[in-house]
Amino acid sequence: GRHEFPFSFQLPQEPLVTSFAGKYGSIQYYVKAVLERPAAPDQSVQTELQVISHIDVSSPALLTPVLRSQEKMVGCWFFTSGPVSLSAKIERKGYCNGEAIPIYAEIENCSSRLIVPKAAIFQTQTYLASGKTKTFRQMVANVRGNHIASGSTDTWNGKTLKIPPVSPSILDCCIIRVEYSLAVYIHIPGAKKLMIEMPLVIGTIPCIGFSSRNSSITSQFSMDMSWLALTMPEHPEAPPNYADVVSEEEFSRHVPAYSPPIDCEEQLCCPVFAYIQEFRFQPPPLYSEV
Repeated sequence: GRHEFPFSFQLPQEPLVTSFAGKYGSIQYYVKAVLERPAAPDQSVQTELQVISHIDVSSPALLTPVLRSQEKMVGCWFFTSGPVSLSAKIERKGYCNGEAIPIYAEIENCSSRLIVPKAAIFQTQTYLASGKTKTFRQMVANVRGNHIASGSTDTWNGKTLKIPPVSPSILDCCIIRVEYSLAVYIHIPGAKKLMIEMPLVIGTIPCIGFSSRNSSITSQFSMDMSWLALTMPEHPEAPPNYADVVSEEEFSRHVPAYSPPIDCEEQLCCPVFAYIQEFRFQPPPLYSEV
């Protein structure tokens, strides 16, 4: 007949390398089931198992900002046209898939050429076997800025570059390493590009520092405003009558007597603000009218 036998296994306590399939190698895990039969060959089946080694980007080492700067003289020999300087910064070193990296950069073009700033995320795969090393590098995301004319400057105040779905960083494996970097570079016509590379770590556990802080502020705000629901009535009462607040004597003391109309030419010569006092203490409309 048909028989089913459930099995369960505890993964080893030591960290396991994240599953990965690269250009020249891969890290794969399988679950294999074997059926031993007397006087007959064994039967076996296997299925692939995905393993993820979590990287928390909230760790202090990955929350530190990264800043780089570099300058390049455009031209050759005595025909130099001027320097091109670049400084770039990211708020932290660790990010997760789907996050947008805000890039802060300052570019100054003192050369005579039209330059274009760009930014890209590079993935570097390193394979180590039999004492040899093989490297494969590819671009996984990029963004482009506006042209910068000669003698001009440009500033990136948080220009975003979104991280596509990529494999997390693999840093603790002795045969395969997967590393990432954010490159901010300037394309210079007729010259080698000026590039700054900042290390990136693609993790699996997102940074919750900002979200937890926002939630705490929101909860504090809601707690402070909780008294409002207890004091506000469902139907607000009408304001008091104007006659109850300002007496007739006070009203007559501030309102001057009505004067007959004067000639238009004389009226134009008089200051306008002299007649504003008539409307200063006029009663507001009744609450029922509004």
